[in-house]
Amino acid sequence: MGRVLIVTGGGSGIGAAVARGAAPDDHVVICGRRKDALDRVAAETGAEPRVCDVASPGAVAELVQGVVATHGRLDGVVANAGVLRGGAILEVSSEDWQATVDTNLTSVFLLAKAALPHLIEAKGALVTVSSVAALRVPTGVAAYATSKAGLTMLTQTIAADYGPRGVRANVVCPGWIRTEMSDAEMDEFGEPHGLSRDEAYEEVTRLVPQRRPGTAAEAAAAVLWLLSSEASYVNGAVLSVDGGTALPDPGTVPFEFQIKPR
Repeated sequence: MGRVLIVTGGGSGIGAAVARGAAPDDHVVICGRRKDALDRVAAETGAEPRVCDVASPGAVAELVQGVVATHGRLDGVVANAGVLRGGAILEVSSEDWQATVDTNLTSVFLLAKAALPHLIEAKGALVTVSSVAALRVPTGVAAYATSKAGLTMLTQTIAADYGPRGVRANVVCPGWIRTEMSDAEMDEFGEPHGLSRDEAYEEVTRLVPQRRPGTAAEAAAAVLWLLSSEASYVNGAVLSVDGGTALPDPGTVPFEFQIKPR
């Protein structure tokens, strides 16, 4: 058998795509809160589904302990579970703030705390799925952006603290990726403007250099590379998979990047 991997948020989107793209001899354990979604991905990929609330310390500890007890080791972890609750600070309820931080940030602390002893033993790898929102300041998603920025730093502290013990920890920051979560955002964004889902994606990526959203498979490919031996000297990296979203200069946007020298 190849590597033993845990992938949180494995029932859809990037997590499911990681399960699809893993090596044939890898044993991938996908977890999440929705049993039906996990079972569908498991039937398609051969992954092992385990229901787990990643914001629960007891559930996370039980997940890791169960995987190691069953398979004897743990080689890699993909922390992909996430939620988005919209709103600027004056619009975000305390409950939405806490739920966002619990799922997007604290859950990774809990997972890392449970998994690190086994990753140290295996000289394994942790990959966290953050967001381009951790690198550039978006509007109207204060809790989400803050939690993802914190996740990026948390991952880098793991890289610095546990790199000497053989563990690599890296971050993937996706831009607009066509996932279940993004589809819902596009529907919400497009409806008031009479835009279909595809038209909404076209609008939000109008200034992205590649002029399109990414696919879950494209984001998963970056995750799988960081887990692999091909990235053996990559530690603490923040890898954007965003089609160049973070590149354009807002000051030149009105000119559509067509300013010519005199």
